[in-house]
Amino acid sequence: MHIHELSLRSFRNYDQLSLTFDDKINVIIGENAQGKTNLMEAIYVLAFARSHRTPRDKELIQWDEEYGKIKGTIYKRNRRFPLEIIISNKGKKAKLNHIEQKRLSDYIGALNVVMFAPEDLNLVKGSPQVRRRFIDMEIGQIQPTYIYHLGQYQKILRQRNHLLKDLQRKPGADRTMLGVMTEQLIEHATTIVERRFKFLQLLRSWAAPIHKGISRQLEKLEIAYDASVRVSEDMNLETIKRTYTDKFLDIESKEVERGTTLAGPHRDDLVFYVNGKDVQTYGSQGQQRTTALSLKLAEIELIHSEVGEYPILLLDDVLSELDDYRQSHLLHTIQGKVQTFVSTTSIDGIEHEALEQAEIFRVNEGTIDIEK
Repeated sequence: MHIHELSLRSFRNYDQLSLTFDDKINVIIGENAQGKTNLMEAIYVLAFARSHRTPRDKELIQWDEEYGKIKGTIYKRNRRFPLEIIISNKGKKAKLNHIEQKRLSDYIGALNVVMFAPEDLNLVKGSPQVRRRFIDMEIGQIQPTYIYHLGQYQKILRQRNHLLKDLQRKPGADRTMLGVMTEQLIEHATTIVERRFKFLQLLRSWAAPIHKGISRQLEKLEIAYDASVRVSEDMNLETIKRTYTDKFLDIESKEVERGTTLAGPHRDDLVFYVNGKDVQTYGSQGQQRTTALSLKLAEIELIHSEVGEYPILLLDDVLSELDDYRQSHLLHTIQGKVQTFVSTTSIDGIEHEALEQAEIFRVNEGTIDIEK
C-alpha cells in the first residue's frame, strides 16, 4: 500500500500543491512552522477524515477561503484508486473512487496510516484520553463499523449527560427517559468494549516480542485493560451486556446526584507493565519510550496481519526524540516494506542506509522543492 500522488488546495499554509512520492522512504526537511507537519497532517486527514492536531475542521482551511481539499491516488492490493476530502464551513465530504460516502465508517479503512509523533511518546505517561484515542483510531482502521458504534455511543452519551444535569436540578422528576437512554448506551458500549478486548489480544501478540527485541531481551511488556465496569476479556457479548446493565442500575442515583455518566468505555484506560511494574508510574523515560515505540511498531504489523498489506507510516519530527539505538531499530524494522514519510529539521546525525535512497523534499513557507 502506498500513496503515489497527493494534491492540496487551500489546506493550512498550502495554496496549491501537487506531489508524487517514492513508495519507500520520503524525507520532508524544513525549519519549524514552514509546513512539514501540515503535509503529514494532510495524509492523516486523507486516511481518517479528521485531524490528529485539532478537533475543529475549519482550522484546516486557509484563511479567507471557503473550502480546503485533499486528493490522493492510492495503490492497495494491486489496485489504483482516488481518495478525496473536501472541508468547508458546512462540513466535509469524503469521496472514495469518486463516490461520496454517506457515512465516514464507509470511507475510513481505505487508506491505512500509522503516525508516530513526539506527542505519541505521551502514550504511556499521558492522560487516559490519549490511550483511548490510540485504541479507537487503530480499531477503526481495521474494523470501520467500530467508528459507527463509537460515534453513536458518544452522541447518546452527550444526550444522557444533558438529561442527568436536568434531573440533578429537578429531584423527583420522572426517570423513564433516562432508562431508555441507558439501554441505548449499553447497546453500543458492549460492542465497543468487546472489540477493544479482541484488538488488545492482537496488539499484545505483536507488541510483547517487539519490546523484548528493543530491550535486548531484558524486558517483558504486558498490556492490561482498566475498565470502569467489571468486565473481562473472557466474557461474551451477552455477559458484558448483563454486567453493564447491573452496573448502571446500581449507580443510577449517584449519576443523577452528580449530573454525569460515571461508567462506560469513555472512562476506561490501558495500563502498561514492564517486568511487572506500571511503566507510567515506575518506568524510566527510556522504558516509557521503548513501550511507545513497541506499540507503534506493533500497530504496523497488526494492520498488515489484518489487512494483508503494510500501512503507510508517518514519522513526524520523532526521530530526533529517539536515541541512536531506538532510531536504528525503527528504521531497520520498516526498511523496504513500509512506505514512510519522515519530517525533520535535518537528517544530519541520522545515519542509516534506509535514508540513503530516500526522496528528499525541502519545505519553505508552503512551497516544496524536490531533490533527486
